[in-house]
Amino acid sequence: MSPSASSEIKPRLVRCPACGGDSLYAPGNPFRPFCSERCKNADFGAWASEGYRMPATPPLDGDPLADEVA
Repeated sequence: MSPSASSEIKPRLVRCPACGGDSLYAPGNPFRPFCSERCKNADFGAWASEGYRMPATPPLDGDPLADEVA
């Protein structure tokens, strides 16, 4: 891609995954896809405190796949 072609790409407005507001998805937004540092940090805090954990059930005894998962 030539330098002139990359300057012609229009920035997009996307929905911020944290607050649902508008977010500029472009190199000029250092927090993309988030709208602000606050939303980016809130999402990271939820991730770091395992807020996005998926519920799981322990494997059954004798399950041949249990050894592969662990």
